[in-house]
Amino acid sequence: MTMQHLFAAIARGNLVRQIIIGLVLGILFGVLFPQAAQSSQIIGTFFTGALKAVAPVLVFVLVMAAIAQHRSGTEVYIKPILLLYVLGTFAAALVAVVASFAFPTTLTLVTSQVTQSAPAGIVEVLRSLVLNLIDNPVNAILTANYIGILSWAILLGLSLRHASAGTKAILNDAAQAVTNVVRWVIRLAPLGIFSLIAVTVATTGLGELKAYGRLLLVLVSCMLFVALVVNPLIVYFKLRRNPYPLVFQCLAESGVTAFFTRSSAANIPVNLLLCKKLGLHEDTYSVSIPLGATINMAGAAVTITVLTLAAVHTLNIPVDIPTALLLSVLATIGACGASGVPGGSLLLIPMACSLFGINNDLAAQVVTVGFIISVVQDSSETALNSSTDVLFTAAADKAMQNPGAAERQIAL
Repeated sequence: MTMQHLFAAIARGNLVRQIIIGLVLGILFGVLFPQAAQSSQIIGTFFTGALKAVAPVLVFVLVMAAIAQHRSGTEVYIKPILLLYVLGTFAAALVAVVASFAFPTTLTLVTSQVTQSAPAGIVEVLRSLVLNLIDNPVNAILTANYIGILSWAILLGLSLRHASAGTKAILNDAAQAVTNVVRWVIRLAPLGIFSLIAVTVATTGLGELKAYGRLLLVLVSCMLFVALVVNPLIVYFKLRRNPYPLVFQCLAESGVTAFFTRSSAANIPVNLLLCKKLGLHEDTYSVSIPLGATINMAGAAVTITVLTLAAVHTLNIPVDIPTALLLSVLATIGACGASGVPGGSLLLIPMACSLFGINNDLAAQVVTVGFIISVVQDSSETALNSSTDVLFTAAADKAMQNPGAAERQIAL
């Protein structure tokens, strides 16, 4: 078999199966040849770098083109999807509160300092979101500021709705061209994931995670419960049919790549292609998927809540039910702004800790614990966040396209 035939066979092969093979081989390679595995890091860096590079351009062009070519009378189901995003994030925070009280964990607070600055409060998070809306469009694309990218893409798309047919055709061709580039990059996923998991196993191992095994168990269990119980329940009430085929497909084709890239933004191209494969409305998912990567943060809500309550239990601070509910609301709002804060969800922990009067020095130590376990925590969080973007988009889109489901929703 020539190299040309080999590459053709890889391109036609089942991507999920290839990713699983890459995962298994990466683990074995990391265990058996740790030094060689670390040398392969360039492959994983190239893959994630390519995804992160193409994602902002893809979102900008696709959203702008979709809105510019939107015809009056064509349904776009953004509002129901936004409701599912908020509901899912809040439900995840509640699950984390219940689990933290049922299985309380404590921390051995460390003394190393976090060099990044965390937001002082929810007002700062909201201020950051508002300022990101009016970011320079070129800077928004360069810095992957998806709030800014979305705002400019929507405004330009609305402005171009009255453009000539030739202009709209150019926009459509540009969107198709960027989509093709994304397909080429995604075909590298098996190699990229092989490299990422091999380097992780070789450099980190499981030693430093053992000390925080109970905390990790609570975190990952909460995320699994949300992914396999809470989200399916939400989808069932939306569709009134067995949600698990859709749930498992989203986890397999979106969650797996998100787990290893550890970036919701980098996984946007994967999610857009999955939505197309599911036959969803392009005008809907071209907006809801990048929006979901910004505000749909069930995994972040779990992380913020569990680590904050672990600090509370460590310091023996009493917590009543109203305060726990307030923490859930705060975690939901804060999680929605996580992408606009350097360091993501972990650096929103001091904001949540302030609700219990925990000072910034102690809160910073809790953040440091979060960084220690981030190999597992951040991967699981991203897998939940990103796969849920597609899941809720598909649920809302299919419910509204199915008249019977829509009637049942109205009856409710």
